[in-house]
Amino acid sequence: QVQLVESGGGLVQAGDSLRLSCAASGRTVIQPAMGWFRQASGKERELVAAINFSGRTTYYSNSVKGRFTISRDNALNQMYLQMNSLKPEDTAIYYCAARPYSSNLYYTAPSDYDYWGQGTQVTVSS
Repeated sequence: QVQLVESGGGLVQAGDSLRLSCAASGRTVIQPAMGWFRQASGKERELVAAINFSGRTTYYSNSVKGRFTISRDNALNQMYLQMNSLKPEDTAIYYCAARPYSSNLYYTAPSDYDYWGQGTQVTVSS
C-alpha cells in the first residue's frame, strides 16, 4: 500500500503564507515524480506545481509562479509547497500526487499520476 497525506492547510488572510506538506508512507514508490494540484468548489482539478524525482526540475502554473515554491526531501519521504502572497482565488483543496518510474521527468496532468492524497483545505479570505 502507498499512502500520501497532506497537511498544513488552514484559513488565512490575503497576503499571508502557508506551507503545505505531503508525507509518503507504506510501500516504497520507485523514483516518483510528484506534484501539487488544487480543486476549487465546482471546478476541475488543476496543476499547481510539479517536481521531478531528484527535485532539480520544477514547473509552476502561471497563476502561482513567483509566489509558490515546490520542494522535496526524499530522505524524509516529504514534499512541500511554500505558498506566499496568498490570494482569495487560491482557495481550494490541495492534493499531492505521485507517479512512479518517472526517470528524470515531471508531469503536469492529473491523469499522469497514480497515487493521491486526500487533500488539505486552504481558504484565503480578503
